[in-house]
Parts: sequence; structure tokens; C-alpha cells
Amino acid sequence: MIEPIRRTVDVRCNPATAFRVFTTEMDTWWPFHIHSRALQDREGESVKAERIVVEERSGGRIYEVMSDGAEADWGSILTWDPPTRLVIAWQPNADPPNPTELELRFIAAGTGTRVELEHRGWERLGALASDARQGYAQGWPVTFDRLFAEAANAAAQ
Repeated sequence: MIEPIRRTVDVRCNPATAFRVFTTEMDTWWPFHIHSRALQDREGESVKAERIVVEERSGGRIYEVMSDGAEADWGSILTWDPPTRLVIAWQPNADPPNPTELELRFIAAGTGTRVELEHRGWERLGALASDARQGYAQGWPVTFDRLFAEAANAAAQ
């Protein structure tokens, strides 16, 4: 078994707001300029990522909408339990063929929320597992710890 990535951030908003910022407002903080299907799949074209849609239900899709209207899947919702828990079959790219799993917990902590992220299931990626895990181990501190936390804190004001 490959060790999951675990990250925790404390934000100044309540769990419902943190949950909303992570899900339905993901496109306000996600770094499209470095991580998007438009960049990966449509390199060299003038197509850009415009937004992320999260269908608010178990079984719902998460997908990117590009400037030409094309959609590209990022994953699907395995567990939708607002405002406390979210589990996603996570695959924001065209390859590898199997998604990893991303679980988030939103825990009331004083006047704010502790948000715990666990990214697991690396072994599903076979030979690509180690490199994929290493990439996310470098990426989540920026994307989750900084960008998501900044957006959640801004939403509290």
C-alpha cells in the first residue's frame, strides 16, 4: 500500500461555507493556469478552462468547462454529505485509466473549521503511482493549503 497524502487546514468560516467553497466555488480558487484539462488536452489551441462544475449529489460529476463549451471530466462524487464530508473518485486528467480517491472532512473548530484532506488509492495507478503521488504531494500544499484556505477565509468576511 502506498501511503495516502494527508493535509489539514484551519479556516475562519463555518463548515457549510468551507464545504461550499471547496465544491461549488472550486473554480474561484483552482489554479487553472497550471492544472486544467484545457492545458493538458488542448495544448497549442486557444481554448482555456473557464469553470468547474460540481454536481451536488452522490453519483454527480465534477467537470471542467472550456471556453469553446467542451466539457472534460475530473471525477465523480462518491459521497456527498454536506457540510461534513465529501469523497471523490478523482481523475482530473485523461490518463491514467483509474481514479484515485479524495476525501475531505469539514469539522467545526471553535469559530472556524478544520478541513482534512486525504488523497489515497495510489496503487490503482500501477507504474504511474509513485510519480503521481509525488506530484500531488508537491501540489496540494499550494492548491489546498494556500489557495483553498485563502478563498475559504475570504468567504468568512
